[in-house]
Amino acid sequence: MKENPNPLSFQPKLSPEDFLPASNEEKQSLVVMRESVSFWKDGVRRLKKNKIAMVSLFVVIVIMIFAFIVPSFYPYTYESQIRGSENLAPMAYSAKEIELMEAGEKVFPHILGTDKLGRDYAIRVMMGSRISLIVGLVAAVIILVIGSLIGSVAAFFGGWVDILLMRLVDIIYTIPDVLLIVLLSFALKAPLATLATLPGFGWIQKLGANLISIFIVFALLYWGGMARMVRSQILTLKESEYVTAARALGASSGRIIKKHLLTNCIGTLIVTTTLQIPSSIFTESFLSFLGLGVAVPMPSLGSLASDAINGLNTYPYLLFIPAALISLIILSFNLLGDGLRDAFDPKMKN
Repeated sequence: MKENPNPLSFQPKLSPEDFLPASNEEKQSLVVMRESVSFWKDGVRRLKKNKIAMVSLFVVIVIMIFAFIVPSFYPYTYESQIRGSENLAPMAYSAKEIELMEAGEKVFPHILGTDKLGRDYAIRVMMGSRISLIVGLVAAVIILVIGSLIGSVAAFFGGWVDILLMRLVDIIYTIPDVLLIVLLSFALKAPLATLATLPGFGWIQKLGANLISIFIVFALLYWGGMARMVRSQILTLKESEYVTAARALGASSGRIIKKHLLTNCIGTLIVTTTLQIPSSIFTESFLSFLGLGVAVPMPSLGSLASDAINGLNTYPYLLFIPAALISLIILSFNLLGDGLRDAFDPKMKN
């Protein structure tokens, strides 16, 4: 391209060479060096760069293997009582087990000792971790489903629907959850005992009325924070052009909420759900410590800590082990949730 010799003209003078196809070198100079990645690939790549989050994820995986897989191969069960093996120290054997070993039999050691009833403490800690993790995961799913549904409906329709649902959330925050769990435990004990006698409902007796009451309270009271978060996201997204286009094409309100609005805030939902898991685990452990958790002999980390209180001076490790595991689980999920938020929240990219 040549300059125009006329000093009063701002238009460059064109030549036939300016219309020739670009060379390979010129094309390569315009190539964007960074490849285009999707939202999920970008989030996973940023999550992998967060060393604390990756260590927390590794710890969570190890704890899940410890709680869900190892008990299948462990030689003891959480409810079996071994006579003469009461209150053994970690890696110790009873007199009868020593005799069996001297006779040439193989006896698996009690890695974490035994409790006052002669039950292997390691398998009880594994099963307690399993119960606490199941409660946390199930409660998080319940809160996610109910909270996202109510929050999206309130934000999408607005008006009196939004006012009614948000005032309901305000009322729910005033209800004492522990009192409601106690009342439900007494009210549901007789009906659940009758239901447990029917074929296929034996699991109700294992869980107990207290744990079922905890799930009911999670469904009734704990979705308020999720609903408010989803509502704030939907209020912004519903004014987008693609929502207007979907309405113009005749899409129903349910399809718009499901396919367009909730799908576009899925990253925030995952982060919030992950952060909800440790909160639910802590609530269950606290209630089990007060005696409002799983039914005996099914253990949870909170009930194990509660049972070990009386022997704190003599057998302190029976309390420290479940307490440390509760702290480790809650800390790992919190750090993992923070890492997911930093990776998938668009506001955190910079």
